[in-house]
Amino acid sequence: MGDAAIRSQREEMVDKQLVARGISDERVLAAMREIPRHRFVPASKLGLAYGDRPVPIGSGQTISQPYIVAMMSSLLSELEEGAKVLEIGSGSGYQTAILVHMGLEVHAVEILPKLAEASRTTLGELDLTPASLRAANGQTGLPEHAPYEAIIAAACAKRLPAAWPKQITPGGTIVAPIGRWRRQRLVKWQEKDGALHRSDVCGVRFVPLVGR
Repeated sequence: MGDAAIRSQREEMVDKQLVARGISDERVLAAMREIPRHRFVPASKLGLAYGDRPVPIGSGQTISQPYIVAMMSSLLSELEEGAKVLEIGSGSGYQTAILVHMGLEVHAVEILPKLAEASRTTLGELDLTPASLRAANGQTGLPEHAPYEAIIAAACAKRLPAAWPKQITPGGTIVAPIGRWRRQRLVKWQEKDGALHRSDVCGVRFVPLVGR
């Protein structure tokens, strides 16, 4: 498939899957229009790259549905360019690429070394390398680069890991799925006056957050 056809698929994805469902943040839409999502899926799944669904990427992991990536990114729309963000469960690197394109200082963690290395290569080829990307246990966060203005997770924990709130700035944000397999909720927490204030966003289904 030629470049023009792929770009047409990407434009259709943005218009029909994102804008039509209320995604309006310009930085998010610009990133989703520009970044070649097909570069982050296995060759055998290229036909699914711009579909309205998650795509398996191996090792029991997926690249999230475009709408979910856009919505989660939009929940960080208040962050200014240069804000420091910790991404937990970076997987294929597609969400990482969106956040980097938005102008954020991204520190990414992926527990599977094979995925971390593959995504590092793809991000480098697209000139979207994050500030750091390492294979590590996301449950413990990444204290060496803390504090972060935001933490965003693409893997579901049964409850908010205790380490994460300790690694955000005053007024910081955490966006993550919480719950069990069929009862997951995407949640946004906002720190204010020493406490975390929770807002439920919607039902979701993510792979579980695992630790070593």
